[in-house]
Amino acid sequence: MKKISILIPCYNEQESLPLLYKALYDVMADERVASKYDFEILLVNDGSKDSTLSILRQMHKDDSRVSYIDLSRNFGKENAMMAGFDYVTGDCCIVMDADLQDPPEVMFQMIEKWEEGYEDVYAKRVSRGKESWLRRTLSMQFYKILNKMSKVEMLQNVGDFRLLDRRCVEALKSLRETERYTKGLFCWIGYKKAEVLFDRGDRVAGTTSWSMWKLMRLGIDGIISFTTAPLHLATWLGLIISFLAFVYLIFILVKTLIYGDPVAGFPTLICVILFLGGVLLLCVGILGEYVARMYNEAKRRPGYLVREHNDKLV
Repeated sequence: MKKISILIPCYNEQESLPLLYKALYDVMADERVASKYDFEILLVNDGSKDSTLSILRQMHKDDSRVSYIDLSRNFGKENAMMAGFDYVTGDCCIVMDADLQDPPEVMFQMIEKWEEGYEDVYAKRVSRGKESWLRRTLSMQFYKILNKMSKVEMLQNVGDFRLLDRRCVEALKSLRETERYTKGLFCWIGYKKAEVLFDRGDRVAGTTSWSMWKLMRLGIDGIISFTTAPLHLATWLGLIISFLAFVYLIFILVKTLIYGDPVAGFPTLICVILFLGGVLLLCVGILGEYVARMYNEAKRRPGYLVREHNDKLV
């Protein structure tokens, strides 16, 4: 029988895990898939500070289909997913969150699409649960901006919840960059894609670890990883400001020679200096974002370190 791996990154999910396992058990026991597929559940503990690891150990003891990886510290969700891709063994891999905002029953539709020959079946949100208006609006605007700047089309209203054929998993494993934006990598690798629609739910327990600041950093990572448009923007800003400064210089020179008007002094000078200084710092900051990522990639450190795998220290 074909084997389906379910990959779930976990960070401080002690309250959600019992409910998650029950929901997954019901899916695996469903007659539509129980006699056709073997299942593997791989949970990646991304440096949790609560009892997540001890719960994962118990789940592994109670059900041999459950495997877990304990990372040596918190490396972030992107690298936790990379670790999972390295360890899953199924013919396909379903990626989902541990908080049950991604309904497990959607997997049935994903598996049907996979059997039809699709290699990347992504779940597109029809609704986004109790997400705030500001967060939802900023998310939608971010993807619109990223799509305009990037040569790779980024899917909107689509998260990490998806089914990936083994070919897609191997392709993602070959991309070893440490500054990862996995949502963009899913689009970059291509392959035959299909969508299924679902209503995103609310967290069943616990609180999210994704603050607005972390989401902003993730957005910056996405822009820097998939487009050089900010660098071109800095270039155009320099050209435009230089042109405007030259035009203003000619204007002041002509005005002084013809009308004899005195040149504006200290206030004008301070305003011009502050404006140019701000633009220069912006351009240096944009350049610094790219250089910082080049620096991190040049060190060639692994994206994660595994401390324990299924009761065995690594």
